[in-house]
Amino acid sequence: MTNVLFVVSAADHWTLNDGSLHPTGYWAEEFAEPHRLFSAAGYQISIATPGGVAPTIDAVSLRADAAGGEERVGHIIDYIGTISDQLDEPLRLEDVTVSDYDVVFYPGGHGPMEDLAVDAVSGSILTEALDTGRIVGVLCHAPAALLAAKRVDGSWPFSGYRMTGFTNAEETLGGLAPKAPWLVQSRLVELGADFVAGESFAAHLEIDRNLFTGQNPASSADLAGAIIKAVAQKQ
Repeated sequence: MTNVLFVVSAADHWTLNDGSLHPTGYWAEEFAEPHRLFSAAGYQISIATPGGVAPTIDAVSLRADAAGGEERVGHIIDYIGTISDQLDEPLRLEDVTVSDYDVVFYPGGHGPMEDLAVDAVSGSILTEALDTGRIVGVLCHAPAALLAAKRVDGSWPFSGYRMTGFTNAEETLGGLAPKAPWLVQSRLVELGADFVAGESFAAHLEIDRNLFTGQNPASSADLAGAIIKAVAQKQ
């Protein structure tokens, strides 16, 4: 059986450059759609957060205009409700053993920019997963978590990897770029990523070796599908 670890932000806010707190969490579609598809594929899924804190849904991600309509929002809410027991009592990220999992998956939302971007435990998990050939799936703002990865010699494990994530253009269109202390695309490029930006808010994936990245919420299902295909090819 394929075992998947979902690493979800425990943050319920993002600290902006003026010190104000922007309410956030994980983006509902980016969690629910991959979880649903992995479950349908027969995968065993575990959810972990820093400290084992129950994660918060970004309320914006449940607005009809952000999620593709009222019906779509209803489907997402209903699905998340079916796994509320897992979300209410996630594993402690600090207790995770990477070798127990075949896939390590990070959904986005602005939450990862607050906690996972500076979480050394998460960074170690990502480094070990990458270096041991496990599939690493990272979506939208979750590539912020890659910033915390570091090898013993201080080098960045993802240097030179082709990847995507929520772009500077998308953050600008969303209205938060001027308030952001830093931008995901810019920081990844600074560290040496080969960042590829697709059309704003359209589905876009980049796959480089065992790193699978999706640009935005519209990429959620495609990213999960690409991972499912890759797992099948390994078996």
